Amino acid sequence: MTAAVEAGTAAALRERRRKTRKRNLRRHWQLYVLLVLPVAYFVIFQYIPMANNVIAFKDYNVVDGIWGSPWAGLDHFERFFANPVAWDLIRNTLMLSLYGFLAGFPIPIIIALALNEVRARFFKRTVQMVTYAPHFISTVIVVSMLILIFSPRIGFMANVLGFFGMDSNLLADPDAFRSVYVWSDIWQTAGYSAIIYMAALAGIDPTLYEAARLDGASRLQKIWHVDLPGIAPTVVVVMVLSVGSVMAIGFEKAFLLQNPLNLSTSEIIATYTYKIGLLNADFSLATAIGLFNSVINLILLLAVNTVSKRVTGNGLW
Repeated sequence: MTAAVEAGTAAALRERRRKTRKRNLRRHWQLYVLLVLPVAYFVIFQYIPMANNVIAFKDYNVVDGIWGSPWAGLDHFERFFANPVAWDLIRNTLMLSLYGFLAGFPIPIIIALALNEVRARFFKRTVQMVTYAPHFISTVIVVSMLILIFSPRIGFMANVLGFFGMDSNLLADPDAFRSVYVWSDIWQTAGYSAIIYMAALAGIDPTLYEAARLDGASRLQKIWHVDLPGIAPTVVVVMVLSVGSVMAIGFEKAFLLQNPLNLSTSEIIATYTYKIGLLNADFSLATAIGLFNSVINLILLLAVNTVSKRVTGNGLW
C-alpha cells in the first residue's frame, strides 16, 4: 500500500513539473527564441568542431581525410614529450602566464578602488578615458609601438637606457622579453578590466558606507571592510577564469614580438603549434599539442574552482 502511494505521489509530481514547464514555455517563449541563435552558434562553431580533435590520435593526411586516416593512438603525444623543446615550451608558457597573472591581476582592482574614491568628476572621467583607451588599440599597433620605442637607433627608451649604460635593445634580450610582454599587456588591458570591478562596487549597499562613516572608519578602513568584501565574489570569478586560461596565453603578440635573439623565452606552445601545424603541415602533432594544452587548462579551471568554493564559498558553479 505504501509503495503504491509513493508511486502515485511521484507520478503526480512528474505531471506537475511537466505542466509547469509547458506553462513557463508558453509564458516566456520570446526568451527561448532569443536563445536559439547563441546556442546554434556554440553548437555549430564550438562543439561540432571538437570532433575533429580526433586527428591528434591519427596519422592525418589530406587524401584520406579526418576519419579515413590511419589510427596512431598516442604516438603524437609521445613525439611531443620526447622532443627536448617540449619542456622549454611548457616552462616558457607557464612563466609568461604566471608573470602576467601575478603582475596584472591586482592592478585593475586597485584602479577601480582608487576611482571609486575620487570625487572630482572631471578628473575621474579623464583617468577612465586614459586607462580605457589602450584596450581599443589592436595588438599589431601595440607591437609596432614597442618596436619603435625600443628600437636601438630611434627608440626613446633605448636612448634613455643606453644613457644609463643599460642594454638598450630590450626586444633582443631574452631575459627582458617577459617584462616587455607583460607590462605592455597590463598597460593595454588594465583600465578596461577595471570596469568589471567598478560595476561590482556600484552594486554595494550604500547603507554599509553610511554605517562605516558613523563608526569613524577611515578611507582605507572603508576599502578594507566594505569595498573588498563587496567585490570578493567578482574577484574570485575573474581569478578562476584567469587561472583556467593560464596555458592559453595569446599567440598574436608573442609571435609578433619574436625574433631569433629572444626565441629561447618567447617560443611558447601557441607559437610552436602554429609553426608545426601551418608552416610544417604536421596537423596531427599540432592538434595533439593543442589538445594537451586545453586539457591542462580544464584541469586548472576545475581545481581552482573547487578550491575557491571550499575556501570562499564562491565559484563559477
